[in-house]
Amino acid sequence: MNEMRQRSVQCLSPGGLHRMAYVEWGDPRNPRVLVCVHGLTRNARDFDTLARALMHRYRVVCPDVVGRGRSGWLRLKEHYQIPQYVADMVTLIARLDVEEVHWVGTSMGGMIGMGLAAQADSPITRLVLNDVGPVISVRALKRIGEYIGLTPRFASFTEAEQYIRVISAPFGQFTDAQWRHLTEHVVRKEADGAYAFVYDPGIAVPFRAGAGDGDIDLWPVYDAIRCPTLVVRGAESDLLSRETCQEMSRRGPKAATIEIPAVGHAPMFLDAAQVDVVKAFLLAE
Repeated sequence: MNEMRQRSVQCLSPGGLHRMAYVEWGDPRNPRVLVCVHGLTRNARDFDTLARALMHRYRVVCPDVVGRGRSGWLRLKEHYQIPQYVADMVTLIARLDVEEVHWVGTSMGGMIGMGLAAQADSPITRLVLNDVGPVISVRALKRIGEYIGLTPRFASFTEAEQYIRVISAPFGQFTDAQWRHLTEHVVRKEADGAYAFVYDPGIAVPFRAGAGDGDIDLWPVYDAIRCPTLVVRGAESDLLSRETCQEMSRRGPKAATIEIPAVGHAPMFLDAAQVDVVKAFLLAE
């Protein structure tokens, strides 16, 4: 039961059916399920380290959100939005055949988690929001807008890794092996030998259409959450401010909060200290 398994589930959007891939760790019969959902241009393999640490306590399920990784692409690009992603996750949880799940969501994955956790009769009973909250700063939106949807091609894997090291510098300091891991699952070698990203450039369509001059405000969604919640913030994050994080501890689910020093957006749970933060919260019942 120690090996990672690759699976997929069929989901529905207004443009038709699509496949959402996911990886699964631990005993597939374990009714205790942890769903881990990645950020905007990332994918399921970001959680390999966390999954290995928790697979003996959970069936850990890490989806590639549609348009990323091994998942299919939407025909109608305007539906690359949180409501579609939430609907896909409901389909995934139905496939898993469990009544409740714990959830770890990084950035976009946290927004999907908030959207689902805010629903009446939500299956999420414990929620970790990794460097995301109900206010998304315009500064962060502009930074993300500089690279989302671009289709750079790289002559070699080394060149691709150097690019990832630059755009992902806020993740923190990593070993060469960790940077390699963060690169190898977000690019693929094309027929001509060049490397390209494994996400649909169309994910940028609704992002750019909705990008204005102000922050995104999702307080009504956050305030509707009732399950125990932990907010993990990178101390140097430009997406989740310290003020918003503090306010999250006072309203809605009154989240526990913790800051990870020397990290921006977002902590990646690749070292024991960060993993232990999540593990302690999830297993504190």
